Amino acid sequence: MSETLPPCPECASVYTYEAGALLTCPECGHEWSPEALAEGADVVRDSIGNVLQDGDTVTLIKDLKLKGSSTVVKVGTKVKGIRLVPGDHDIDCRIPGIGQIGLKSQFVKKVAE
Repeated sequence: MSETLPPCPECASVYTYEAGALLTCPECGHEWSPEALAEGADVVRDSIGNVLQDGDTVTLIKDLKLKGSSTVVKVGTKVKGIRLVPGDHDIDCRIPGIGQIGLKSQFVKKVAE
């Protein structure tokens, strides 16, 4: 086997293997298509897998304590007009009463409009 397989996109395990047309991770059980990984490299998804776009409305799925302050953004807080940015905190937004903040997409859920 001269071809090296990419690591798992979910857990970064290097022990991936081919299962038909899909690649599979034995550690977390994640299955993915190698073509989909190349196409969806810049796609940002929420906590349940919905694709996020600039201008979407999202809600928080857990309480988030703001670093450096005693303020907590409560679960269910609705955030309108998000902007996607590259980096660890991939959502820039303005939360009423708090101000400009960066969020991770894993802590939000897209709201159907």
